[in-house]
Amino acid sequence: MELSSSSTSLRVPPTIPTWKKSSYCVKVSTKATTTHKLSPLFLGFSKHFHSIVLYHDRSCSNPVPKRHQRPSSIMACTQVGAAGSDRPFADRVLDLKDACWRFLRPHTIRGTSLGSVALVARALIENSNMIKWSLLFKAFSGLFALICGNGYIVGINQIYDISIDKVNKPYLPIAAGDLSVQSAWFLVIFFAAAGLLIVALNFGPFIFSLYTLGLFLGTIYSVPPFRMKRFPVAAFLIIATVRGFLLNFGVYYATRAALGLSFEWSSPVVFITTFVTLFALVIAITKDLPDVEGDRKYQISTFATKLGVRNIAFLGSGILLINYIVSISAAIYMPQAFRRWLLIPAHMIFALSLIYQARILEQANYTKEAISGFYRFIWNLFYAEYAIFPFI
Repeated sequence: MELSSSSTSLRVPPTIPTWKKSSYCVKVSTKATTTHKLSPLFLGFSKHFHSIVLYHDRSCSNPVPKRHQRPSSIMACTQVGAAGSDRPFADRVLDLKDACWRFLRPHTIRGTSLGSVALVARALIENSNMIKWSLLFKAFSGLFALICGNGYIVGINQIYDISIDKVNKPYLPIAAGDLSVQSAWFLVIFFAAAGLLIVALNFGPFIFSLYTLGLFLGTIYSVPPFRMKRFPVAAFLIIATVRGFLLNFGVYYATRAALGLSFEWSSPVVFITTFVTLFALVIAITKDLPDVEGDRKYQISTFATKLGVRNIAFLGSGILLINYIVSISAAIYMPQAFRRWLLIPAHMIFALSLIYQARILEQANYTKEAISGFYRFIWNLFYAEYAIFPFI
């Protein structure tokens, strides 16, 4: 596997030294001619410089766009640390680890992991007398297979969305130039092969077919000529099916099978499967809110580009509020199936928090930063639902 590196090229006088990679940009305004060296920046501020401004910018490794500047202004993107093979091996390994972790989209990994752990825990709580320590390895192998499947789906999406990600998500490793396309292909092939092998050897033909279906849906979501992400309805149905139904039903079924039990729905599992499927619909439509600029540029049709950011934010919030109201109602009318003391106050808190965050988004006038924060909050609500699920 190779780690591709990219650097920003600037036309500067030969007297200015070449600096090494960093995430810091230096803006220097000077009345002196460009023949002055920049080394005094680090040895002491030279009296020739009128002002120096240091600021942090994650995107400073991207090429600086051409624009008119006065002769007395110099914009340079510093590169601190040795580049390429000159850098220490340990640093290169850490960079590779960071790129691979960003490639996995950590927030989706957390959702997959938390969901699978919650469903396994629920199945074990319902059958606590059948717990065997010998099943621990099988449980961890299943979790690893799910993470591999998740990594394949988000990875294949990044490979085919490089141009769009350079606009919408320039921090992703391929778009940022931190991971080569060849390395990305190696990772997604590894994830798919490892996941399929683990499931085939440990979980039987039915779970294998469900797992294969999930990978297939993830593939046609991103890969031409299908590229179902271009069609809003197809896109959110795929996401809801994979993250909602297949994950919850598949993990619960596999856990009961490992315990030697036949599949049987329970009220809490029906609840979480329905709840998360609707929640996945919300994730599917709100995930495009921060990406409207790039989606419009590359003619990717989403609900956000068609209906507008504000309308989709209200729609997603409305669906979630309905979800919470139904959850509270289920606890009230089915006391034998749920613990009222947990389900009702928890979902009231979640609902009020959602209303508060929607209000903050409105007051921020739907800036990109506020939209990104709102989307992160939606994922936090998703994690919270799985966190309380084993105990409802």
